This record gives sequence, C-alpha cells and structure tokens, in this order.
Amino acid sequence: MMWKRNYALFGISAVPFRMVFLMWLIYVVSFQENIELTFLGVKPRTLLSIPTILTAPLIHAGFFHLISNSIPILFLGTALFFFYRPVGKIVFWRCYLLPYVLVWIFGPRVAWHLGASGMVYGLAFFLVIFGLAQGDILSVILSMVVMILYGGIIFTGLFPGFPGVSWETHLAGAATGTGTAVELYFRERKKTNKWMHRR
Repeated sequence: MMWKRNYALFGISAVPFRMVFLMWLIYVVSFQENIELTFLGVKPRTLLSIPTILTAPLIHAGFFHLISNSIPILFLGTALFFFYRPVGKIVFWRCYLLPYVLVWIFGPRVAWHLGASGMVYGLAFFLVIFGLAQGDILSVILSMVVMILYGGIIFTGLFPGFPGVSWETHLAGAATGTGTAVELYFRERKKTNKWMHRR
C-alpha cells in the first residue's frame, strides 16, 4: 500500500529536528554548567530508574556520542515521516521509549545506559523491514539506502565487545523496530483484506 506523502520538508522533519534540538540544548547546558547527567540514564531493574526511561535517550556521554546519534535521527526520522506519515508518530515514539523499557527489564548489566542509539536502531530496522514488506519501488529503495548507509555499523553494534557501548540498547532498539514493522504491516494487510471483502 502506498500512502499519500507530504513533500513539505520542514513539516515532515519537525519531530526529529525538535528532538535533536533538545538533545543538543541539554548537552550544551550541562557542558557549560559542568553538570553530570548520567543519573538521567537507565540502570536495569533499579526503581529510581523507571522515570528516567523518559530522559535516557536525550542524555549523551560526550560530543561524539551526541553527533553520532543526531545525524541518523534527522535522516531516519525525516525518512519515516516522509514515506510513512500516517504511522510516523507511533513508530517514532515507540522507538524512543520501548528500547529503554526493554533494557530496564532485561538488561544483563546493572550499569548506566543512555543516548539515542536505541532509537536509531529502532528506526533503521523499521524502515528496512517495513519497506521490504511494502514492496513498492520507493519503499524498497529506501530500505536499500538505509542498509547501505548503516548496515555495517548496525549489525556490529548488536553484540557485546565494545567498551562503553550499550549493545543491550541497540539490540532492544532493533527488536522494537522489527516488532513494530511486523505489527503495522499485518495490521494494514488486515484492513486491506476487510475492505476488499466488503466490495
């Protein structure tokens, strides 16, 4: 199924741009004021960390951590709202929240997890899987572009072995994006089948 697309670039990118702006605002203020914000990350199965599921994606350990998440969120988020605007918000906010919910519940390491990389993985996996499932030429091209740009980094980040990298968040993001893509694809197929039966 092809959805009608809104070609106003600013309109479709407003949500990811606002998030990235907030990420940078928090980083600049914390850097200027020398404020340590690690406590706003998530520590698995720690009661005090339940509220920080909301803040963890916005907090970054340093400049390079922040820039490495900002660019993908802008690109992947804009692509999401451009190609799949009707489901854009639900996908975006699932990828924002669910990875850290999963890390809080299942994370094997009781350590601080922070940053928007789980969201990056969620958006990337959604765009690849949903695009391939949709099957139209533009969706498939988008899937291929995402795989070419981020495939190597994404798949290596799903496994432990890199110091200071939360592979758990990456894996949770991948699971979120995959699960959301499968659910929405079959939901749309069900709606289409109902409509065809009524004709």
